[in-house]
Amino acid sequence: MTTVKSSNLGYPRLGEHREWKKLLESYWKGDVTEKEFHATSKEIRLTNLKKQIDAGIDIVPVADNSNYDHVLDTSVAFNIVPTRFGSYTKKLTLDQYYDIARGNKDNVAADMTKWFNINYHYTVPEFDNTQPRLLENRWLKYWQEAKNELGVNGKPVIVGPVTLIKLGKLHGDYVSTEKDIDILLDSILPLYQQVFKELQDAGVDWVQLDEPSLVKVAHEEEVKPYRRAVEALRAAAPKLNIELQTYFDAIDPYQSVVNLPVQAVGLDFVNGNGENLRHIREFGFPKEKILAAGVIDGHNVWTADLSKKLQLVTELQGISSELWIQPSNTLLHVPITTKYETAAAPELLGGLAFADEKLPEIVTLTQTLNGDDTRVSFTENAAALKALNESKARNNVTVQTAIKNLDQSHVERHSTYAERSKLQQAQLHLPKLPTTTIGSFPQSTEVRAKRAAWRKGHLTDDQYDAFIKLETTRWIKLQEDLGLDVLVHGEFERTDMVEYFGQKLDGFYATQNGWVQSYGSRGVRPPVIFGDVDYIEPITVAASTYAQSQTEKPVKGMLTAPLTIINWSFVRNDIKRADVQNQIALALRQEVINLEKAGINIIQVDEPALREGLPLKKRNWQNYLDEAVYSFKITTTGVRDETQIHTHMCYSDFEDIISTISDLDADVISIETSRSHGEIISAFEAVDYDKQIGLGVYDIHSPRIPTVEEIADNIRRGLKVIDDKQFWVNPDCGLKTRNEEQTLSALANLEKARNTVLTELEAEA
Repeated sequence: MTTVKSSNLGYPRLGEHREWKKLLESYWKGDVTEKEFHATSKEIRLTNLKKQIDAGIDIVPVADNSNYDHVLDTSVAFNIVPTRFGSYTKKLTLDQYYDIARGNKDNVAADMTKWFNINYHYTVPEFDNTQPRLLENRWLKYWQEAKNELGVNGKPVIVGPVTLIKLGKLHGDYVSTEKDIDILLDSILPLYQQVFKELQDAGVDWVQLDEPSLVKVAHEEEVKPYRRAVEALRAAAPKLNIELQTYFDAIDPYQSVVNLPVQAVGLDFVNGNGENLRHIREFGFPKEKILAAGVIDGHNVWTADLSKKLQLVTELQGISSELWIQPSNTLLHVPITTKYETAAAPELLGGLAFADEKLPEIVTLTQTLNGDDTRVSFTENAAALKALNESKARNNVTVQTAIKNLDQSHVERHSTYAERSKLQQAQLHLPKLPTTTIGSFPQSTEVRAKRAAWRKGHLTDDQYDAFIKLETTRWIKLQEDLGLDVLVHGEFERTDMVEYFGQKLDGFYATQNGWVQSYGSRGVRPPVIFGDVDYIEPITVAASTYAQSQTEKPVKGMLTAPLTIINWSFVRNDIKRADVQNQIALALRQEVINLEKAGINIIQVDEPALREGLPLKKRNWQNYLDEAVYSFKITTTGVRDETQIHTHMCYSDFEDIISTISDLDADVISIETSRSHGEIISAFEAVDYDKQIGLGVYDIHSPRIPTVEEIADNIRRGLKVIDDKQFWVNPDCGLKTRNEEQTLSALANLEKARNTVLTELEAEA
């Protein structure tokens, strides 16, 4: 009979009450010593491990914790440190570690980008001139801690060598060629071998080798470096069992991957359009290996349909001689527990499963396959799902009818961009190289305190609104003093650009404590889209019109676009994703029209997650991009030609979607570029981009203040490929995470840099 065990791949880091986030920020402020930091970190780690043990998980991950980001942890353990920060011969101090992540007064931070196609950021390894050496076997350290403190023989989790290489950059480009991969493997494989040998010698049974980049491999030939890596690791530690873990999609060269020399292979049976299941049905699974089946969704928050999952795992049990039941990916990407969601309607709460609720689902399926009586769990599960699906929220006839009638809607602007731009300039009278910001200003301690007091009922609605207006007025004046050309209201009423809209639209649930790590100490609370999305009342109109009343300069209305809301939310999984996206678009269209009616002449509809959400396999790109363009146009095409539509996008590698960016038909686009050192500019060299664009000229993620000359150089480089009549000057993202001094100093330098370049252009004319 097939042996079945329960397994987990990773657990959220933030803590039930964001203890980890608060610890990091206290350390950065100097309120906590390094010794105190490590002591509290240990408490959080052990609490997280004990929860998994108590839930009944047989195979518990260790070393999945981090002081900022697990890719950065792996890099610094191997001295893969950007050379501008130096080279080390011993373990980095916390300050040295955070210099790489956040930058310092002398050096810009390491590049940061999205982890595959989800809303988690990782720190990009830089392999230029590095001298890899093992500075710390962190995986052994945390295994020993779990063994000594809790008596558990955990499963260390490590980013695999090929994925680490492919996530990194060499000479400014992401590593992709076979030659570069082989050369870099020569330098880092011996370090991995040393780690694995030390783990084996200490008595570790299993190690989880995360190679998620395998899901992007299209051909058998591309599996070679992975084979080389695991063969080297097996040679170094022949008694150490390896679970080769993949996730986020299916494996194309299935037979080559499952036959690699490892003891277990982890496959994702949630994502990938069922392709992994089709492969296993067609080709079977090696009898000598364990199938680690990712059947519980690790990237969404819905209670699993246990009856359907049981059918799946029963089929897999008949195919594999040994089976592990686990989530599709680490639970890092979901909130921790639903027990604080006291405001959720009963039918919704019954349908939610955060990390702590997913663990029992894994255990229940495991126990059922092992012959235990779990009938009560299945009965309760079926009742909860039935209540949610029959709820009023999921059966809004008006919204469902509007979606069916979409084909009859007009989703194009009235005139071409060339015609619109003339009308817009006649109305706005903007100078050459206009300056603006992306939208948000610092969420100061006072702003957060006032919001918290209001939520607790310690401030009335009128008192809170009065404070927001005072803060808005103050920042409008600050922007005017700086000399910015197009102003923003600052978004002081918003906690998050997606969560805020989730609180204002029907069909969304704004969680009370559903925090998820985005990067470093940054936590977000993705809204839960559980029902049909409907427009209730104006959302941003009052804030935008108030700000506009305080100045003669144009103020942008600020919205988040449908695809980004989808990508940064937990989306219902009972209907097509595109239908949910278009429901949001129809609701936002009403908001855009209402902003225009209220006298707002520039409306920014941000789509920062467009590029990051691309499917991992290129064959699925076009459908995704077509749906993105369609929903964006539903949102933006109800306005007059004179109304200027802006959008904002994050991160590099836009070469493949330049045509999509143009198809959005936004009048002005701003793109985050500074952390990728301007490489994105090359994407525009090969295209005749005819609309207006702002290439972010400084990095807002770092507390470092850019110099005037640095910003001027970034402007000059942009002007090599973008005509000065099309070029806007702006930071690369919102300024919510910076403090006031940093923000004003950086924007003052931005304004000086723009004026410097303007003077140069006038001299050349």
